[in-house]
This record gives sequence, C-alpha cells and structure tokens, in this order.
Amino acid sequence: MPCDDCFSCADKESLAVGTQLLVFGREVTGFAIWMYSLVRRDWSRCPPMNLPRCLFGSGSSGEFAIVAGGSDMAGHVLKCSEMYNSEFGTWETLPDMNVPRRLCSGFFMDGKFYIIGGMSSHTDSLTCGEEYNLETRTWRRIRNMYPGGNRATQSPPLVAVVNNQLYAADQSTNEVKKYDKANNTWNVVRPLPVRADSSNGWGLAFKACGDKLLVIGGHRGPQGEVIVLHYWCPEDGNVGAADWDVLSIKERAGAFVYNCAIMGC
Repeated sequence: MPCDDCFSCADKESLAVGTQLLVFGREVTGFAIWMYSLVRRDWSRCPPMNLPRCLFGSGSSGEFAIVAGGSDMAGHVLKCSEMYNSEFGTWETLPDMNVPRRLCSGFFMDGKFYIIGGMSSHTDSLTCGEEYNLETRTWRRIRNMYPGGNRATQSPPLVAVVNNQLYAADQSTNEVKKYDKANNTWNVVRPLPVRADSSNGWGLAFKACGDKLLVIGGHRGPQGEVIVLHYWCPEDGNVGAADWDVLSIKERAGAFVYNCAIMGC
C-alpha cells in the first residue's frame, strides 16, 4: 500500500466488498481507508466515512457493506452506522443503533445486518445484539444474543455465517457454537482446531467461504511457526467429530493473523 509509516505500523481492520478490499487504519493526519481494486489491481484512497472511526463492527453483502459503532478520534463510543456502495464509492449515513458499542462484530444473515457483542464503555460489556432491516431502515434490539459478552482485553466476537446459519468461535472454551434463531441460544458443535484462549481471541481468523467454515491460525512446531488454514463443511454432518481438514499451510509466516477478509465475488 502506498501509505505512510504510521498507517503501515498501526493496527488495521479489513473488509472485502464487491471487487474491493478496504483496509482501515490511522495515518499521521487521522483515520484513513486504502482500497485495493481486484479489477484494476491497484491501491487507491477510498472516500472517508461521514464519521471516521475504528474498532467498529462490519459486514458485506455483494457490492454493499455496513459499518456500525466503533470509536471516533476522541475515543467516544458510537452508535451511528453507515453503508458503503462499492459501485459508486459512496458512504450513506444510516439510522443510529439503540446502544453505542465498540469492539463488536457484524454480519449479514437472512438478508438483514446484525451486530453483536462489544463494549458500551471501557468497562461495560454488552450481551445484546441488534438487527438492521434494510427495507424498513430500523434497528431491533435482541436481548442476550451474545451471552457472556466480551471483555475489553478480548477480541471482538469471532463469528461467521454459512448458508444463513450463524457460528461463533468461543474465545474462552475453544469451541465452535451454532446459533439457534428460534430460541436465541447457542449450542456447541465441535472443538476448534487451534487454541483461541491463549491470546483472548486475537491472532485467529474465523470466517465463512461458500459452504465452509475457515479457521486460520498459527501453530508452533519443530520446524518453526506456520499459519494453518483449517476448514469444515457444516452441511456434511459429522457434527460431533473433532477433525478439521487442512486446506493450506504457510510457512515462515509467524503465528499471528492480524487481518483476514473473504472476497465473495
């Protein structure tokens, strides 16, 4: 990326939308977004959000992405949200959520956008979720959608949606859980192939790609540190088994995944 040293060294967040990869970070002058175009195969600056932020929840569906919550430059926790249109490169301000939150996670499911987890302040953890209806442009609060919440030292919830079913990687028990929409409960389906508790969920990617759940994490072995990409197809059944298939191994890559985005185009 043709960014400054501050952006290069600082924490970043990534999001794939349409044929673009957006990388959010901080430059010397403030928040910035760099965009990689899969079509042009080059980096350029992405237009800034109407209210720039970090530590937000986000999700994408086709050429649209939604970001919600986060913290502004002054550290205030936000409840505002915006939609990005990758076809036109524009940001649209959406209605506010019911509750401000940072360190949260977002995703699309059943044609709606959801946000779960996070912190409403530096000390208060949230167990509720919110559902945004794109047709009615309204937010609905869902109580106890993420029981236990996530502490300030933990990563945002590790969640992924496969075939409109929501899964989460529990950072404390190293288990994959499936969300029961009808009863607003979570059920354990299998162990994780790598530990998530050693770094409070940081350094691990938990994503959906097609009909697969992907777990991308570090492993320290006799030959040094490697990044291993595990996968499992929930539709294949075999729910109780602990085995995950290995799709790829990247050697000499460290043992910490800083950013991961799945491009579904």
